Amino acid sequence: MIQTIWSKEPDAKSLQPKTPKKISQTQFSQRGDRIQCCYINRTAQFQIVRISSASSDFLERAVLPRTRLLFEADLDDYLEIHTGNPICSILSDKIPCHRLAHRKDHTP
Repeated sequence: MIQTIWSKEPDAKSLQPKTPKKISQTQFSQRGDRIQCCYINRTAQFQIVRISSASSDFLERAVLPRTRLLFEADLDDYLEIHTGNPICSILSDKIPCHRLAHRKDHTP
Protein backbone atom coordinates (compact mmCIF):
# COMPACT_ATOMS: atom_id res chain seq x y z
CA MET A 1 0.00 0.00 0.00
CA ILE A 2 1.33 3.46 -0.93
CA GLN A 3 0.64 6.25 1.51
CA THR A 4 1.10 9.95 0.80
CA ILE A 5 2.24 12.05 3.73
CA TRP A 6 1.73 15.82 3.63
CA SER A 7 3.88 18.08 5.75
CA LYS A 8 1.09 20.67 5.73
CA GLU A 9 -2.41 20.87 4.39
CA PRO A 10 -2.27 21.35 0.62
CA ASP A 11 -3.89 24.48 -0.73
CA ALA A 12 -5.47 24.91 -4.15
CA LYS A 13 -2.34 26.56 -5.54
CA SER A 14 0.00 23.72 -4.57
CA LEU A 15 -2.30 21.10 -6.14
CA GLN A 16 -2.30 22.75 -9.57
CA PRO A 17 -0.01 21.12 -12.11
CA LYS A 18 3.16 23.04 -12.74
CA THR A 19 3.82 24.12 -16.28
CA PRO A 20 7.13 22.90 -17.65
CA LYS A 21 9.80 25.52 -18.08
CA LYS A 22 10.24 26.34 -21.75
CA ILE A 23 13.73 26.40 -23.16
CA SER A 24 14.21 28.73 -26.07
CA GLN A 25 15.61 27.27 -29.27
CA THR A 26 18.74 29.43 -29.03
CA GLN A 27 19.48 28.28 -25.47
CA PHE A 28 19.10 24.63 -26.48
CA SER A 29 21.28 25.03 -29.57
CA GLN A 30 24.15 26.49 -27.58
CA ARG A 31 24.78 23.23 -25.69
CA GLY A 32 28.10 21.81 -26.83
CA ASP A 33 28.54 20.75 -30.44
CA ARG A 34 24.83 20.29 -31.16
CA ILE A 35 23.52 21.10 -34.61
CA GLN A 36 20.08 21.49 -36.14
CA CYS A 37 19.45 18.64 -38.58
CA CYS A 38 16.82 17.96 -41.22
CA TYR A 39 15.86 14.54 -42.61
CA ILE A 40 13.34 14.12 -45.44
CA ASN A 41 11.62 10.79 -46.04
CA ARG A 42 11.54 10.78 -49.84
CA THR A 43 10.02 7.29 -50.04
CA ALA A 44 6.40 6.15 -50.17
CA GLN A 45 6.88 4.09 -46.97
CA PHE A 46 6.72 4.89 -43.28
CA GLN A 47 10.12 5.04 -41.65
CA ILE A 48 11.31 4.85 -38.06
CA VAL A 49 14.36 7.01 -37.36
CA ARG A 50 16.56 6.65 -34.28
CA ILE A 51 19.48 8.45 -32.71
CA SER A 52 21.21 6.97 -29.71
CA SER A 53 24.13 9.13 -28.69
CA ALA A 54 26.97 9.00 -26.21
CA SER A 55 25.51 12.02 -24.41
CA SER A 56 22.61 9.76 -23.32
CA ASP A 57 20.09 11.53 -25.56
CA PHE A 58 17.69 9.29 -27.43
CA LEU A 59 15.38 10.09 -30.31
CA GLU A 60 12.95 7.75 -32.02
CA ARG A 61 10.28 9.04 -34.37
CA ALA A 62 7.98 7.75 -37.08
CA VAL A 63 8.38 9.74 -40.28
CA LEU A 64 5.49 9.74 -42.72
CA PRO A 65 6.15 9.38 -46.45
CA ARG A 66 7.38 12.56 -48.11
CA THR A 67 7.64 14.54 -44.86
CA ARG A 68 10.53 16.21 -43.08
CA LEU A 69 11.86 15.85 -39.55
CA LEU A 70 13.83 18.63 -37.83
CA PHE A 71 15.89 17.64 -34.78
CA GLU A 72 19.05 18.45 -32.82
CA ALA A 73 21.99 16.10 -32.53
CA ASP A 74 25.68 16.06 -31.67
CA LEU A 75 28.13 16.35 -34.56
CA ASP A 76 29.30 12.75 -34.13
CA ASP A 77 25.82 11.15 -33.87
CA TYR A 78 24.29 8.91 -36.54
CA LEU A 79 20.68 8.77 -37.70
CA GLU A 80 19.47 5.19 -38.21
CA ILE A 81 16.64 4.78 -40.71
CA HIS A 82 14.45 1.71 -40.38
CA THR A 83 12.06 0.98 -43.24
CA GLY A 84 9.11 -1.41 -43.21
CA ASN A 85 6.32 -2.10 -40.78
CA PRO A 86 6.72 -1.94 -36.99
CA ILE A 87 6.89 -5.73 -36.64
CA CYS A 88 9.66 -6.34 -39.15
CA SER A 89 11.61 -3.25 -40.03
CA ILE A 90 15.00 -3.27 -41.71
CA LEU A 91 17.88 -0.92 -40.97
CA SER A 92 18.08 0.62 -44.42
CA ASP A 93 20.55 3.44 -43.82
CA LYS A 94 22.82 5.02 -41.23
CA ILE A 95 23.65 8.69 -41.92
CA PRO A 96 26.14 10.86 -40.00
CA CYS A 97 24.20 13.78 -38.53
CA HIS A 98 26.75 16.33 -39.72
CA ARG A 99 25.60 15.46 -43.28
CA LEU A 100 22.02 16.36 -42.31
CA ALA A 101 22.89 19.80 -40.91
CA HIS A 102 20.11 22.30 -41.52
CA ARG A 103 21.13 25.18 -43.80
CA LYS A 104 20.91 27.86 -41.14
CA ASP A 105 23.76 26.12 -39.25
CA HIS A 106 26.09 26.30 -42.26
CA THR A 107 28.50 29.19 -42.38
CA PRO A 108 29.27 30.61 -45.84
